[in-house]
Amino acid sequence: MSLPTLFLQTAAPAGGGAALAPFLFQIGAIFAIFYFLMIRPQQKQRKAHEAAILAIKKGDQILTAGGIVGEVVHIKELGETAALGDHLTIKSGESKLVVTRGRIASVGGSPEAQP
Repeated sequence: MSLPTLFLQTAAPAGGGAALAPFLFQIGAIFAIFYFLMIRPQQKQRKAHEAAILAIKKGDQILTAGGIVGEVVHIKELGETAALGDHLTIKSGESKLVVTRGRIASVGGSPEAQP
């Protein structure tokens, strides 16, 4: 045998990185599944919740994070930069309470619209 044919026979097989491709595809697929099933819906829900909180007006029924249900009677806005820190005065039963927008869990709507 000649020397060049000897090197051709003992050369390492090419394509060693090809075995890594399916593994990388699986990691990418798992990330895509997590994104579309968990992260994206949670972001959409958070944006809808923030929009509902920022759209609160006088007369809306709200539920606070502490479990207090009340009707908004006054809104004291602190400015555009502190939108979620605005103070809302709510009436619950015979009491009036002051809460911040950021502590509102859900918005019900105006009492006239509810049956």
